[in-house]
Amino acid sequence: MKARKYFEPEIETMRREELEALQLRRLKQQLKRCYAASGFYREKFKAANIKPEDIRSLEDVIYLPYVTKTELRDEQLAYPPFGRHTVAPPETWAELHPSSGTTGAPVNNLWSFKDVGHISRWTARTMWTFGVRPGDIVQNGFSYGLWVAGMATHYAARELGCFVIPIGATDTERQIEYFLKPGSTVLLSTPSYALHIAERLKQKGISPEDIPLRIGCFGGEGGAEVPATREKIEKGLGIKAFDYYGLAEIGPTIASECPEKAGIHWVEDHLLIEVIHPETKKPCAPGEIGVLVITHLTKEATPMIRYWTNDLAALDKKRCKCGRTHARSVGGILGRSDDMIIYKGAKFYPVQVEKVVRSFRELSDEFRIELTTDPQLGTDCCTVVAECLREEDVPRMIPLLKSGLKEECHVTPEIRFVPFNTLERTTFKAKRIVDKREKR
Repeated sequence: MKARKYFEPEIETMRREELEALQLRRLKQQLKRCYAASGFYREKFKAANIKPEDIRSLEDVIYLPYVTKTELRDEQLAYPPFGRHTVAPPETWAELHPSSGTTGAPVNNLWSFKDVGHISRWTARTMWTFGVRPGDIVQNGFSYGLWVAGMATHYAARELGCFVIPIGATDTERQIEYFLKPGSTVLLSTPSYALHIAERLKQKGISPEDIPLRIGCFGGEGGAEVPATREKIEKGLGIKAFDYYGLAEIGPTIASECPEKAGIHWVEDHLLIEVIHPETKKPCAPGEIGVLVITHLTKEATPMIRYWTNDLAALDKKRCKCGRTHARSVGGILGRSDDMIIYKGAKFYPVQVEKVVRSFRELSDEFRIELTTDPQLGTDCCTVVAECLREEDVPRMIPLLKSGLKEECHVTPEIRFVPFNTLERTTFKAKRIVDKREKR
């Protein structure tokens, strides 16, 4: 089994026409059950003057209304605790996994027993895609409990026949201990936490060559596909680093890179992936960046129909060099549409700042973007806060960092250096934007 290239070859290499025919069959079934059993969806469809039988092709999905996180919050407030978009009956419910709530009240998401099976299986596929094999020791640094990724990857690792260390996103010293004994071979965590572990490894004088870790996959936030970030993780831990993506409303682990590192592969037999222009709301052309909109094709308990993720990506449906036919997003998730910063007429995202900051070996991996208001002029100010490893390098690094940011972001923010280890290290999602602007 270890030598097998694909976890589910008949699915992963399915001809595109067959895959899309499968998606259409499952989409029609999902729409019918949502219309019949969900007052939430029935009202939305009627308001859009559409019925399930009106969807005759995958292209017709554009006539269906979007679902937003705000709508789900409002729905659960009006119909507590789970809202009317919960389709499966209570006796089928297996687990509750709310969203992390980093941008507002958490949204409750239910997994049925059938959903647990599907999610475990497709997560095992994503992990096989980036190289996990039976017998690996998987150090699971994703958070456990209500946050969803730790549980899914735990179930999947067990299905793959791995030895799992369910350490979660905690206790960096113990993370390093387990690298040494029993000798973990796979690390799962956020990119920020991986960089923090690598930093502590170096401080303790432990060489990456002294640990058997060979691969890692990093999600929960953007960054793993940023070349400078990937390089720092790979060098700092002595591994091959891959990108991972998921979100609580859809699934914790729904796309991962293959060894080609040519974009994250979607599990398209379970999901319909669209990329939509944020302003025109029309489908983007292949390779064009837009907002990810995702529809559950097999989710039983709380299915999402055209969920507006706010995450920015592009879509490539061409067969990958690895042989997989499922669509990819080259470059991974490129940011969130609501994280876009507009400064002096230029538009940019934190991931672009990350790309520049982490390209300099003189700087630490941490940075913040502070947004403030000029007290005299009332205009917005943008300052990139970074750490220089050596104080004597600060004068030389200020113009270099400004130049790099201007080239990448087409604007020159203010720069402020703080001493090394000033900025908070995190085991979860790093908070890159600190908004201190006066409310107008």
